[in-house]
Amino acid sequence: MVLSGIALSQWRTSWCSEASLRTLGYYGFAILQLQPEPTEVGFSGDVINLVLSSGSVSKVVLLILLFFSIASWGIALQKLFQFRKIEKDTAKFREAFRQSSKFSEVQAVCATVDKSPLVGIFQTGYAELNAQLHQPQHSSETSHEEAESPSLLKSLNPLDRALIRAAAIEINKIEHKISFLATTASVTPFIGLFGTVWGIMGSFQGIAGTGSTSLGVVAPGIAEALVATAAGLFAAIPAVCFYNYFTNRVRIYVSLIDDFSLEFLNISERNFM
Repeated sequence: MVLSGIALSQWRTSWCSEASLRTLGYYGFAILQLQPEPTEVGFSGDVINLVLSSGSVSKVVLLILLFFSIASWGIALQKLFQFRKIEKDTAKFREAFRQSSKFSEVQAVCATVDKSPLVGIFQTGYAELNAQLHQPQHSSETSHEEAESPSLLKSLNPLDRALIRAAAIEINKIEHKISFLATTASVTPFIGLFGTVWGIMGSFQGIAGTGSTSLGVVAPGIAEALVATAAGLFAAIPAVCFYNYFTNRVRIYVSLIDDFSLEFLNISERNFM
């Protein structure tokens, strides 16, 4: 009897524990069911609403930043296409220049690879050679290995100056509009900062008018002000990346132009002096 009483007591204890755990589980499940489901926040829609509800000064700032962003992207795409064409035409021109035995043969190829800056250098040097040799440009038959009258070339200094002038012109063509990317990269963050400061000033004026510093009063104005900073960074970051890339490409083309000018001078001195 004693053993059966002990067993009965243990059974009641375990049953009570299981019942307690079951009850706690029911309560926990009920609490979870009562929790509100998380709602998704449309971030892009909120930003558009902030822009539409912003003041006139903020809208002007955002329009200026939009102009800089669109213009910098347009220039970047244009320069990418231009540099691709330059690279292709330069490779064709250098191959034709080194395989030809006469400058007149190279001159005939120039029309098909006119996007290469080396073409402008060559045509300027070719015209200066013809001027010193007193021969018409269309009938000149100057050779890389030999010249008809080596003593007719009076001096290399005019040819050198002509090549330097042509190189400066070609480099200016390559660098055209790249400075706008630097302007965009340096100016747009400050324009966005101006819009943010102006918006925060408006928020403080709203606080002073309502006399309330609650988050519901302060947060919308600050969020509206920070949109200008985000827009400034959105315009500046791609402009910085494109400017650094194009600057590096221009440096490579400048070195290529200098090498070709020296090569042209060496050929002229070897064959016409």
